[in-house]
Amino acid sequence: MSDELQYASRMSDADALMWSIEKDPLLRSTITTLMVLDAPIDHERFLHTMERATRIIPRLRQRVRSNPLSLAPPRWEIDPHYDLNYHVRWTKATGDGTFRDLLSMAEPIGMQGFDRARPLWEVVVVEGLEDDASALIMKIHHSITDGVGGVKMMLEIFDFERDAEPKGPLPDAPEVKVLNQAERFVDATVHETRRQASSTQRTVAAGIGRLADPSESARRLGHTAASLARFLRPAAEPMSPLMLDRSLSQRFDALTLPLDEMKTAARKAGGRLNDAFVAGVTGGYRRYHLRHDAPTDALRMGMPISVRDETNEGQAGNQFVPARIEVPIATVDPVERMGAIHQIVELTRAEPYLSLSDQVSGVINRIPTTVTTAMFGSLLKAVDFTTSNVPGSPVPVFVAGAQLTRHLAFGPMAGAGANITLMSLCDGIHVGFNTDPAAVPDPDAFMEDMAEGFDEVRSVA
Repeated sequence: MSDELQYASRMSDADALMWSIEKDPLLRSTITTLMVLDAPIDHERFLHTMERATRIIPRLRQRVRSNPLSLAPPRWEIDPHYDLNYHVRWTKATGDGTFRDLLSMAEPIGMQGFDRARPLWEVVVVEGLEDDASALIMKIHHSITDGVGGVKMMLEIFDFERDAEPKGPLPDAPEVKVLNQAERFVDATVHETRRQASSTQRTVAAGIGRLADPSESARRLGHTAASLARFLRPAAEPMSPLMLDRSLSQRFDALTLPLDEMKTAARKAGGRLNDAFVAGVTGGYRRYHLRHDAPTDALRMGMPISVRDETNEGQAGNQFVPARIEVPIATVDPVERMGAIHQIVELTRAEPYLSLSDQVSGVINRIPTTVTTAMFGSLLKAVDFTTSNVPGSPVPVFVAGAQLTRHLAFGPMAGAGANITLMSLCDGIHVGFNTDPAAVPDPDAFMEDMAEGFDEVRSVA
C-alpha cells in the first residue's frame, strides 16, 4: 500500500509548525518503535529490504530544507549524501538480553535528536536477546508520518510468510536534485502563489454560500470561533498536583493485553476499543494519585484526532489534529468511566476547529519561531499525558525470516509527562509507556497501578 501514497514536495503548515517548535528540545516529535522478533534476522535480506523500501518511499531518502527568508513551508529534498549504513546499524543486546534490557537500550536512542542534515529515521538491529530473539529499534520523526501512515509504510518491510519470496529487483534510486538559492526562491514563490489561489477560490465559494443563508452562516462562524478559542486556550500548568516537572529523559515500559477482552469490555459500555484503552489509562492514573495521597478529579489528556477521509486517504504525512481533553479520573466504576470518556472524545471529534488546523498553523508559522515555541510550549507542557491508538497488523507478519511477536510504539511526549500508545498485533494489544522520570520518578509503582487500571476494564468482559 505504501506505493499508493502521494508524497508532497513540501511539509504541510501543521507539520512545519511541529518541526519549528523543536527549537525547544522538550517539544521534539520523535517516534520510537520497538519490534521484537522470534529469531535472528537475515542480514543481507534485511539490508536489501530496507534499500528497496528507501527507493519506493521517497521520505526515507529525503532531508528537510528550509529557508528562514521564505514564507513557504520547508521542502523535502533527496539527500545527495544518502548512506544506508548510517541509517541501519547493528548491535548486541546488553545485560542478559531480557525484554527490560532491550527497553533500556531503546531509551537513549529515543532521547537523541536527529541529524537535521540527513533523512529523519534510524534503525538499530539488536541481536543476542534471550530465547535467541532479535529486535528492531526504529526511530522516525513525526513530520514524516502519523501512526496510520507509518503502518502503511511498514508493509514495505513486512512479509506474510517466514520464507517469503524476495520482493523483487531494486527499483531505480530516486533522482537527486539539489536546488540552488535562486531555484529555491522560485519554487517557494510558485508554491505560495498556487496555495493562495486555492485559498481564494475556497473563500469565494464560502462567501457565495454565506449570501444564500446569512443567518446560518453567522451561527456557524460563531460556533467555529468558539471552537478555535477552546483549541488555543492557554493553560498555565498541568492539572495533576503530582506530575508537574519535566526533563529531557525518557523511561520505556510496556503492557500486553488480550484484544478480545478489551473489545468486549468496550462493547458492554457502549463504546469502542479506544474508550476501553483510555479508561484503563485513567484508572491507572487514579490509583497512582491515590498512592501518593494526591487525589484529583480530572487530568488534561492530549490525543491525536485523525482527519483521514476519502479526500486524503492516499496522502503521506500526518492527517491528524492534536486535541487537549480534560478527562475524569476519579470515577471508580469502569463502565461509567468508559461511557464518560466516549462522550467526551466524540464531542471533541465534532469540534469545527479540526478542519482549520492547517490554516491556523499557516498563520502561526508567520510569527517568529521564538515566540511560536514559547506559545506552544506553554500549551503542550500543561498536558498531563498523551494517548494514541494505532491499529497494527491483524495477521502474523515477518521481517527477514523472523516473526514479529511484539510491536510497540513510544510516542513523543512533546512537553507532556507521558505518552501512552496502543498498537494491536493479531489477537493482542501492546501498550508502550513513555514517561518522563521528572514527572514519574517511581516507574515500577506507576506500572503496577496502570496494570490494575486495565484489570478494572478487563473485568467488565
